Amino acid sequence: MAQNDMSVIADLKRHEGFRAKPYLCTAGRLTIGYGLNLDAGISQEEATLLLEHRVRLLQEQLKAILPFYANLSQRRQDVLTNMAYQLGIDGLMKFVKTLRHLSQGEYGAAADQMMMSLWASQTKRRAIELADVMRRG
Repeated sequence: MAQNDMSVIADLKRHEGFRAKPYLCTAGRLTIGYGLNLDAGISQEEATLLLEHRVRLLQEQLKAILPFYANLSQRRQDVLTNMAYQLGIDGLMKFVKTLRHLSQGEYGAAADQMMMSLWASQTKRRAIELADVMRRG
């Protein structure tokens, strides 16, 4: 963004205010952030920017809370990031046996534990694919 656009950004932030959760604006429209009208939807480009930002945050969190995360192959890190994106960090942390196996380098056992979860029965294709990547690295 150009430097001369920063003043309008500052003005909009001040006028709109920030809300982290959706709310109804004075016009009755579902809104979030700095007055972003959700009824209008977002572009694929905006969705991609949000996705990339969330992935970076999740990767930082996973590095901070899982001492073995940085030692995993990139593809295995991707599996944990994918699961954390879908389930949230708290949801991923409920995979206690899976995470224990990963910390010990037991990738096949970790994949088996992934497949024995409620998550696997709810999102079968995704779970099969991710467990296969976990197994093969």
